[in-house]
Amino acid sequence: MAQILDGREVSAAIKEQLKREVSAMVDQGLRPPHLVAILVGNDGGSMTYVSAKEKACHEIGFLGSVIRYENTVTEQELLNKIDEINRNDQIDGLIVQLPLPKHIDENRVTLAIAPHKDVDGFHDVNMGRLAKGADGVKPATPYGITLILKHYGITTEGKHVVVVGRSNIVGRPMSIMLSGPGETGNATVTVTHSKTKDLASWTRSADIIVAAIGRPGFITGDMVKPGAVVIDVGTTRVDDDSKKAGWRLSGDVDFASVEPVAGAITPVPGGVGPMTIAGLLANTMLARKAQIHAQTA
Repeated sequence: MAQILDGREVSAAIKEQLKREVSAMVDQGLRPPHLVAILVGNDGGSMTYVSAKEKACHEIGFLGSVIRYENTVTEQELLNKIDEINRNDQIDGLIVQLPLPKHIDENRVTLAIAPHKDVDGFHDVNMGRLAKGADGVKPATPYGITLILKHYGITTEGKHVVVVGRSNIVGRPMSIMLSGPGETGNATVTVTHSKTKDLASWTRSADIIVAAIGRPGFITGDMVKPGAVVIDVGTTRVDDDSKKAGWRLSGDVDFASVEPVAGAITPVPGGVGPMTIAGLLANTMLARKAQIHAQTA
């Protein structure tokens, strides 16, 4: 039986630490960190995720705000609001929940966010700093994954990691972070994707698999080396009449067939999802500390 890597447990520990830091900050007469999320439209998954972020902020003493727009909002209206938030020194972090309506250029919106307030870590400046190994904001989901590996004492040095998926949100930054220096680095990383030939032969050679391809149940037990660590980043809603909501959340890993083979595995839900929020909160705290340092330097 595989060890379950419980993201909820790790996230709770990180949030408790952040809560103590906020309390100390407030005791010194300083403003707590403030995170703003912009939500466009009524996508169920996005609404649920933003609500979870807002709730997490309030639980640890952060200021958390959500700005909501209808799907009909223009790109320029959105850019104007981002510019306003960039210039507001009472706000430390800004996220724009994706996906956005098709008439809005997601890349243009992402690049409009000031890099020091981009706590999702998507801005080209932050991605460039990550690639160079410089200090900076790390993409929230890969950062959260490194935090869960660290919590459970899973060593990456010298290990073969296979990342399934090459998105700029998870796959690419994850490969950079795991192959770079540091406590959760120094691995040999292979990035696979939809054009990889005989992908299963690569996953079977992996000590650690990071599945971030967006295809429910794609990684099956026969694709996993016995004892491997399996990190499931997938969060796809699939129809399920047995559930009250009419759907369930499915990961990219077929848990039923992989769990008996793996040495450790993250569940869906309750694995990487809570860690993404933990990474986001940690990034916001770093942004607030950087602002305090700049003001007192």
